[in-house]
Amino acid sequence: MLRRKPAVIRGFTLIEVLVVLLIMGLLVGLVSAIVRPDDRGLVRLEAERLALLLDLAAAEARLTGKSIAWTADGPGYRFWRISGDERWFENGSAQWSEIRDNDLLRARTLPQGMMISALQVENLPAYGVPRLEFAPYRPALSFNIEISLGAAHDSVAASPIGEVRVLPREGKSSG
Repeated sequence: MLRRKPAVIRGFTLIEVLVVLLIMGLLVGLVSAIVRPDDRGLVRLEAERLALLLDLAAAEARLTGKSIAWTADGPGYRFWRISGDERWFENGSAQWSEIRDNDLLRARTLPQGMMISALQVENLPAYGVPRLEFAPYRPALSFNIEISLGAAHDSVAASPIGEVRVLPREGKSSG
């Protein structure tokens, strides 16, 4: 007589399914924590973006022979280009106009709650509207721009030789 093999039921047990779901849940949690940066990560990202844009503005001013300015206005910042002849700026024939034809130097809005909390040019605090000017024929200025979101602070600093970099800051702004 032939012996029949017992029927094999293929599938997963409840425990195997629960273990797989638990592992998938942990992976989704880790990925979402990595993808969504905290306040320090957001401030660092914006500071690095601003440092690159300021370096680009200084380079464009040197290449085009036209001064470029950066201003911070509450929740964002924008870049300006001088129009007219700069030699006659003192007599009022040159004016500043916002840069709208360059996608990189366009006006930008900072994320909710983030702000430009301080600007120092040549170690002197800026009063009124924070403003930096990049002139094509003058030496580079040293400056320090502080960006903050809650307790997270970073600084964008430039040396007199034109090197722009991001420096982490701890604690609250002094001013």
